[in-house]
Amino acid sequence: MISTENYSNLPDRHKLKEICKSISVIDAILSEDWLGRYFTYNSKWAEGEEFGSMKNGEGDELLILFRNDGCVINGMTHEFYPIDKSRLTTGLPKIYHEFIFGEPVHSIGTTFCIWTNNSNAWQIGEVENFEDGSIDMLNIFNGNPQTYIDWATDYYEDGFVVNENTLKVVTEIYQGKALTKSMVLTINSDIDDWKQLQEDLAEINYPNDLS
Repeated sequence: MISTENYSNLPDRHKLKEICKSISVIDAILSEDWLGRYFTYNSKWAEGEEFGSMKNGEGDELLILFRNDGCVINGMTHEFYPIDKSRLTTGLPKIYHEFIFGEPVHSIGTTFCIWTNNSNAWQIGEVENFEDGSIDMLNIFNGNPQTYIDWATDYYEDGFVVNENTLKVVTEIYQGKALTKSMVLTINSDIDDWKQLQEDLAEINYPNDLS
């Protein structure tokens, strides 16, 4: 399991970025409406920066900033809010201050914060109580495609029908294989807005052969 109590189980920031992109691609396939998606990814967040997010529709959010020289994760779960943010961010490098103390993170709130730099070693601040909701948010990043399938089966219910090829296709997306129409239809046979999906893939910066 991955949480702030065992944050060293997080994959390195490069692998984490690829997982964030992969699960955002699958969510874009399952939910053509952006507002209905759980995971999103913006490869064009700012110059030299990319952004991944998770929203469960009930106010809990995970926001991840990827920079060329590091990565920072902000988690917010209402069940455990508020927690002393000044302690959670003790030792946070200044390169992340604008993101963590600015908007939209400031308004959303923080119950846990994890960061890394070019050394790829994850770090946390002063944490007194590990009951912060991180275990429910972070375990999706364990790199196992089946973890996503299990989660999506529960979250999307009848909107995600698992078949004999689902694991194979989800695994291929986790591996960064260029997305084809056949792969898309394996996950969502009812998709009809291919133009929107291509735009989503461009924002995520994920390879595809949908034209």
